[in-house]
Amino acid sequence: MNRLVLLPLLAIFAAVIGTIVLENWPLPAAAQVTELQGDAKRGAYLARLSGCVTCHTAPAAPPLSGGAAIASNFGSFRAPNITPDPVAGIGAWTFEQFVRAVRQGVSPRGETYYPAFPFEFYATLTDQDMADLWAAVQATPSVDRPSEGHDLRFPFNVRAAVKVWRSLFERTADYEVDASRTSEWNRGKYLVEGPAHCAACHTPRNLLGGLSSKELAGDPNMQGGGASPAITAGALTAGGYTRESLVQALRTGVTPNGDVFGGSMAEVVHGSTKFLLEQHLVDMATFLLDLGKK
Repeated sequence: MNRLVLLPLLAIFAAVIGTIVLENWPLPAAAQVTELQGDAKRGAYLARLSGCVTCHTAPAAPPLSGGAAIASNFGSFRAPNITPDPVAGIGAWTFEQFVRAVRQGVSPRGETYYPAFPFEFYATLTDQDMADLWAAVQATPSVDRPSEGHDLRFPFNVRAAVKVWRSLFERTADYEVDASRTSEWNRGKYLVEGPAHCAACHTPRNLLGGLSSKELAGDPNMQGGGASPAITAGALTAGGYTRESLVQALRTGVTPNGDVFGGSMAEVVHGSTKFLLEQHLVDMATFLLDLGKK
């Protein structure tokens, strides 16, 4: 057979096989969940803590009706409308579908979410946390505002390929209490490594967006441009932080030397940490500065 005919046929064959493989690549099965009575007020607090409000709300838009573009090396991601509108939002979802989406990163249609949505960290959320978040979403006013799609370059716009990424790079958070530490340190560990997902920005990533093993060591080449500082205990102490000044910085955005946070960290303070309970900020500072030894 003529090579000019054979090569295109082989390319088509390889594309078909690749599509079949990707479409059948396994995703996590839905985990069993207990449907509990949710507390909308606590859920609204968790939504602030977890960054849901910050990411899913564009400037001057109704809460949770869809976020502004999030720049990355792969293109721009947009957080969708998650109000209880049955068409534009997630009002047609079941609680079980909501839990699988948040904790496992799988949509009701069985598609994987891009890791710009930090489902790896939300895996630590308990069934009660999920019930409370669900109650908060249901209590949010519905907004008939269609979600905007992502604007990604090829091949990153092939969503099914994220399944392979997950097999290579996914690091699902797993929280365990350390009995040798104080309750403040353990709560701080849960908050920092779980719902607050500090490592999502403050841990270096490889060229494909996978997190490195250098936990909280800072990312000199963030996906959206710029850099994030190290927030290890040593780096924070060297920067003049004490527990009190770190709590103050998370509350106000003002650093110990009188400077202010900029970029995405300013958004985190404005949309999340300034709303947190004093005790939870103390817990986070205790863990980050490693002050919780008994």
